[in-house]
Amino acid sequence: MGVAKAWRFSFLSTNLAPLQQPNTNHVCWRSTTMAPASLQQRKPISWSVACGLMLFGLGLISLLTGHMASDLEWYSQRLVQRTFYSRLDMGYRAPIDIWKSQFSRYYYGCSERGRHFAPAVRERSSNGYLLIATSGGLNQQRTGITDAVVVARILNATLVVPELDHHSFWKDDSDFINIFDVDWFISYLSKDVTIVKRVPDKVMRSMEKPPYTMRVPRKSEPEYYLDQVLPILLRRRVLQLTKFDYRLANNLDDELQKLRCRINYHALRFTKPIRQLGQRLVMRMRKMANRFIAVHLRFEPDMLAFSGCYFGGGEKERRELGEIRKRWTTLPDLSPDGERKRGKCPLTPHEVGLMLRALGFANDTYLYVASGEIYGGDETMQPLKDLFPNIYTKEMLADEELKPFLPFSSRLAAIDYIVCDESDVFVTNNNGNMAKILAGRRRFMGHKRTIRPNAKKLSALFMERHHMDWDMFTRKVKASQRGFMGEPDEMRPGRGEFHEYPYACVCEKPFVDEQSKEERRPSKHTATNLTETEKADEWRERSVLDKE
Repeated sequence: MGVAKAWRFSFLSTNLAPLQQPNTNHVCWRSTTMAPASLQQRKPISWSVACGLMLFGLGLISLLTGHMASDLEWYSQRLVQRTFYSRLDMGYRAPIDIWKSQFSRYYYGCSERGRHFAPAVRERSSNGYLLIATSGGLNQQRTGITDAVVVARILNATLVVPELDHHSFWKDDSDFINIFDVDWFISYLSKDVTIVKRVPDKVMRSMEKPPYTMRVPRKSEPEYYLDQVLPILLRRRVLQLTKFDYRLANNLDDELQKLRCRINYHALRFTKPIRQLGQRLVMRMRKMANRFIAVHLRFEPDMLAFSGCYFGGGEKERRELGEIRKRWTTLPDLSPDGERKRGKCPLTPHEVGLMLRALGFANDTYLYVASGEIYGGDETMQPLKDLFPNIYTKEMLADEELKPFLPFSSRLAAIDYIVCDESDVFVTNNNGNMAKILAGRRRFMGHKRTIRPNAKKLSALFMERHHMDWDMFTRKVKASQRGFMGEPDEMRPGRGEFHEYPYACVCEKPFVDEQSKEERRPSKHTATNLTETEKADEWRERSVLDKE
């Protein structure tokens, strides 16, 4: 507002100067030097009207300039708060390397507990035993397990190894011990939360009633658990929380967020057979190509039916997906065109291929496709194969080795998870749980290139692609994907789910400007080196085959 005030003062000083001269008529006159005679005979304008108009104009200009000053202040704050890499010579609008972020080397995962983070409460001193029943597929259950540990910490409870969902759409009867290394899980988190494999028999025999069962609301704050859940736990000693997925608030204090990262990125390690096969598939891809893309293609019939979208399959598609959609009695009627315009529809395999080619990936690029049953089969996949002939799946890379895993969808998903995580570029056609979890993990592991489609803008482009040449299409795709390529500046507090944007667990290294060679001041999360614990965890987790 300083600019506006200064301008107003200058304006008033200039216009009030003539009024300080003697004027007995107190009338404002028009200039009559060159005016016609008819105009010279016009009546004088009253002083009150003229000055009123002048004051009104001054007020209007003051209001406008005040807004202008406010906007200038807002934009200046935005520019000051931009991260250092956006101020480099090339800037944010510079062409990007489609294989790797040039800024990834300035960031690394940091999830160490703080010095004031109290040690775990021992089993005998805890407030009781917390049972957790997760819900959904592998990655949805992964979020539930992660939050279960944090809730146990909030309640000072002893956590019993969570139960996995055996009744979801995938009908997988695998238990925690079949997918995750349970001993590693318990030992890695021993300083944070006490975890046991089962409630002791002595405690169960002493209970007068079966364990109390309840379901908490989605995204519940820590205060809810302390006010509503803890009293029941103290009274009953054993408490079960059911359908536990996304039942904890997204925004927590930094120490609890870092605990989430220790759980998700370190403690939840797959079993040895899953890790070994997953790493073999990665090595087989590497033997064929120095670098490859992993595409998570969620295009299964149930997923398409749930989305309420239309994908060009005519009446047959509408009938088939409509029948599947009847499984969910509470789903509202949706407009397929409306959902597509809102960016809620997953990209088709053909659209994924067009997006990648427009971004600059050549047709000799190797693709690993992680997917379930593709709706439409080979006919649906053929356009993608035409654009990228070098396509491989886990079934193509491992035949006999894969047979023990085939009856278990979650274990197959775990193998895909490993290959997608190890790929040079990870691409997804959807905004599902696996896409979010892997996007967050790849950010934590060094901002490896992760491409998420800006479906809202791309859907309009795909509809109009026949009305523009290829060069224009590629330019528009690249422009649409700005902010969706896994760059560090995409991650900020308050954006999306923490599992997707783990901002509290990513630290910035001191940056040395290559031109000035002057070291910049690090941010508040900066640490100069990985700790020995982080290095050891990284070595153990990412060198499984060499170790074993």
